[in-house]
Amino acid sequence: MTAFDDDRPNPRGELTLQVVPLPSDTNANGDVFAGWLVKQMDIAAATMAGRISRGRSATVAMDRMEFLSPLRVGSQVSCYCELVDIGRSSMKINVEVWMLDRFAKTPRKVTEGLFVYVAIDDQGRIREVPDQPQ
Repeated sequence: MTAFDDDRPNPRGELTLQVVPLPSDTNANGDVFAGWLVKQMDIAAATMAGRISRGRSATVAMDRMEFLSPLRVGSQVSCYCELVDIGRSSMKINVEVWMLDRFAKTPRKVTEGLFVYVAIDDQGRIREVPDQPQ
């Protein structure tokens, strides 16, 4: 992002998951549970980790969660994933969540977090991430 587009922020990464929260996903105030949102982020990041590792992977850490605004029922929730770093067996994936309220014209950022995955084999043991195409 440059100074020229600070007033028009855009998601970083590729759109990996879109979902609409339902009334059963809310707390007593009518806002979507943070845990529900973290679950969607984990699903999105796991999808990318599976493609990168070409097989099974497991979440080993989450970092830097900050919720910027409440999420309402019926909003379109979009998770954007970006590979930040790749190690011998691990993958760091940043997930940005944007929402489009049912009555809004422009999406807004809800949260982001860094998820760390490790590639595992069929027995659950750590394995190397295959070489990535250039």
